[in-house]
Amino acid sequence: MASQDVLSQTTRLASSSALLQVLFRVLTFGLNAFTLRYLSRELIGVVNVRLTLLYSTVVFLAREAFRRACLSGSTKRNWTKTINLLWLTVPLGVFWSIFLGLVWLHFLEVPDPSVVPHYQAGVVAFGLSAIIELLGEPFCVLAQAHLFVRLKVIAESLSVVSKCILTVILVVLYPQWGLYIFSLAQVLYVSVLVMCYVIYFVIFLGSPEATKKSFPVAKMKALLPSFVEDETFVNWKEARLTWSFFKQSFLKQILTEGERYVMTFLNVLNFGDQGVYDVVNNLGSLVARFIFLPIEESFYVFFAKVLERGKNVKDQKQDDVAMAANVLELLLKLVLLIGLTITVFGYAYSQLALDIYGGSMLSSGTGPDLLRYYSLYVLFLAINGVTECFTFALMCKEEVDRYNFVMLALSFTFLCISYFLTHWHGSIGFILANCFNMGIRIAHSIHYIYDYFKESTYRPLTGLLPSPFLVLVYIISGVITGFSEVFFCCNKGWMARLIHISMGALCLAATVATMFCTETKLIHFVRSQ
Repeated sequence: MASQDVLSQTTRLASSSALLQVLFRVLTFGLNAFTLRYLSRELIGVVNVRLTLLYSTVVFLAREAFRRACLSGSTKRNWTKTINLLWLTVPLGVFWSIFLGLVWLHFLEVPDPSVVPHYQAGVVAFGLSAIIELLGEPFCVLAQAHLFVRLKVIAESLSVVSKCILTVILVVLYPQWGLYIFSLAQVLYVSVLVMCYVIYFVIFLGSPEATKKSFPVAKMKALLPSFVEDETFVNWKEARLTWSFFKQSFLKQILTEGERYVMTFLNVLNFGDQGVYDVVNNLGSLVARFIFLPIEESFYVFFAKVLERGKNVKDQKQDDVAMAANVLELLLKLVLLIGLTITVFGYAYSQLALDIYGGSMLSSGTGPDLLRYYSLYVLFLAINGVTECFTFALMCKEEVDRYNFVMLALSFTFLCISYFLTHWHGSIGFILANCFNMGIRIAHSIHYIYDYFKESTYRPLTGLLPSPFLVLVYIISGVITGFSEVFFCCNKGWMARLIHISMGALCLAATVATMFCTETKLIHFVRSQ
């Protein structure tokens, strides 16, 4: 597949994934706002922190390394061996589910049954849901490798909508069921997700469309694990790369979900405070999840396909290097501007957003400050996502192994800082620790990118330098909206709130207009792709 075609399909995948994430977050926020009025904060905290952490940990440890290894390189490979390797995620998932399930049941604080009933059933259901999702991993990777955009959008949309509908129905009719509600909804979610992929491939394989595309798999039977006579069961090069990524994924999971592990294992916040923190955290991560994550996932595939892993810049095709450098520069500029916008405007509108969304329960206390700090953290997330997706797509096995030692030291430091900052500054300490963590990771990735391109004429890191005039507009907007919050928000009535919102809208319009005037290359890229 030509590099330009890969870029075109990758941008379609990123934009479709972004729209999909918008749907996810809108439904999730609506669901949270709804359930907060029917269920206790403690129940929300157990589901959104404790049980979701179990599910995400099992899935991440079982599949992340396999997915990264099997999506690297060309789609022209021995797919029988790749599929065999992917099926190993299932027994690995069973192991992690049982092991971590026992930890969650016997070594962690058990919630009060009168406040959070059916905790044991919740642990079993969320562990089971992780295993069910892993059953669809070969289908998912095959679809992602061949850039089946609509399949992912439809499958994940149907699954999240099904989960939300069932949750709302059960919360209204049977609120006394407690964790049974969320357990059933979670199992339904993963079941619908896997069935969508299976049904699609049942219809697609053997069809004229598959023949026209020269799809490497002809029958559903080929998607099951199989032995080939006189050949190894898996591709050992992929297997060794998977092992390297597995060691790294374990550490990355600690860094990604570090605050939840600290909350879960060290009991620095009670379940009610965990519930409030999680709601604020979800609101703060809105843009990060529906824009930055799809960009990171999609363009990891792009860079892995266009450039060859482990080769230096001189040994690559120079046309592909030019395209990759240009795309990297523009992606950095794009996420930087989005992150700066969130940081600047998030400061003055955090309290108003929380008051509208959750009332005084969220807008009083540390909630607004927590969201303000998170607005700064979004800027770190933005830059880290793009720099790491390029770095991980190009690292050879030895470089991945070396980076694992860096991640090990960073993981330990991060957990220690999280613990101490939380005791010093409450839940805000988690955000500060995450900023430190992301700053170190960004520094490493920037160093790698600089070294990679230093022998070429390309300088993609200039994407991290916005126009000075645009920076000035950001500063002025921050000052104006800051004063607007002091004078008009948030206990002076709805008319004052509308004035505050109008001031922000005008400043945002001026900022966007300045972007169109000063960042013409980026605007052309976004419009064309």
